[in-house]
Amino acid sequence: MMTFPKVRCAGCAFLALTILATSAADWPRWRGPLNTGEAVGEPALNSLPATPTVLWKIEAGEGFTSPVVAGGKVAFMDNEDGREVLRLLNAADGRELWKAEIDDVFRDSQGPPGPRNTAVFDGDRVYAVSCKGELQCRAVADGKLLWRTSYTNDLHAVFIGERGTAPGATRHGNNGSPLIDGPHLIAPVGGTNGHSVVAFDKLTGKIAWHSQDDVAGYSGPVLAELAGIKQIIAFTADGIIGLRRDNGQLLWRVPMQTAYARHVMTPVVWNDIVVAGSHTAGLVGIKVTADGGTLKAEQVWVNKGAAPNFIHPVALGQHLFTLGPRKNIQCVDLATGEVKWSEDGLVITSADKAYAGFLRVGENVLMLTDAGELVLFKASAEKCEVLSRVQVAGVNWCNPAYADGVLYLRDGIRGKGNLLAVKLTP
Repeated sequence: MMTFPKVRCAGCAFLALTILATSAADWPRWRGPLNTGEAVGEPALNSLPATPTVLWKIEAGEGFTSPVVAGGKVAFMDNEDGREVLRLLNAADGRELWKAEIDDVFRDSQGPPGPRNTAVFDGDRVYAVSCKGELQCRAVADGKLLWRTSYTNDLHAVFIGERGTAPGATRHGNNGSPLIDGPHLIAPVGGTNGHSVVAFDKLTGKIAWHSQDDVAGYSGPVLAELAGIKQIIAFTADGIIGLRRDNGQLLWRVPMQTAYARHVMTPVVWNDIVVAGSHTAGLVGIKVTADGGTLKAEQVWVNKGAAPNFIHPVALGQHLFTLGPRKNIQCVDLATGEVKWSEDGLVITSADKAYAGFLRVGENVLMLTDAGELVLFKASAEKCEVLSRVQVAGVNWCNPAYADGVLYLRDGIRGKGNLLAVKLTP
């Protein structure tokens, strides 16, 4: 029987029981084993090597998908000759084991043509979604297609690359990576015919339940227990909703309309507060409480000055570590929304909207800036205490994976880049 370390991250302790069937050294899905950016089971990381060892580096095509790691293998997606391709690599040396074409490349007016959904490992299977909403389940051993469905063709979802289908949601296609829990793969399909969020049987693709009529945002679902009920939290183009995990019943809804429907941030759960937000709505705290036989959700705080654009923060205890609109690192109190400290000058970029990828390793935060610098700082509510800084890659918008002391990341925003494995521990 597998055992798991004590969970001290945002969310609830029961989540440790729903981790995918992989080892503690794996990073099998978007934002890691708990979907929170926490490197579960990794030893403390208190400093960075002055010259990190690059174990391997390979060329990567266009795209913004993050790498994921499980069972000694790395999965990632990129653009190869106008096709969105899923690749499986040997984690030790970067050698390609197989590749599979998923879909035609989607092109928008802003970013490079290439995939944006992060793949998901689950045992002997790996799942991938294209920008156009092609969902495929393939065998890890050889890439064989086991089942597939199309959000748009089969489930009649609104494709958020079309014009006029949602407030501003006309450019970037499907971005929200699915979530696996128990026998189900839960996906932000975005169908306005009751198929906004869909739970598929992960082995067969058969639909177990479907719920709501929201157009998809750019965020994947998360799992949490709020007010004693296990539920799926989805950040859609229309707002934040909570659905019963077992049957998809709507438990609560907080509407949020945002310019361009740019709802990207992966929600963070602390106690019974859900935190999410956008570049126009700000960072928002929503309290979920029992109200007789139902649940009630109400906004309890908002902080415009901590507005996330496409940042995915990490939490430790009662505090959230994130990037503000001035390219400033911030520590935010999850109970009140108050900024405990703000630090300028760590993220230096010429981009109008800066980006940084945040991971939590023990009591510290590991941040990959969009200029390719790693910054390790203490997850303290008192002040920003930087422990180490080192350049590891080129310009990027990457949420890296961290497994067994190795950081897996990709660089390149326009055109081709690289996929790297960088050793951070002895």
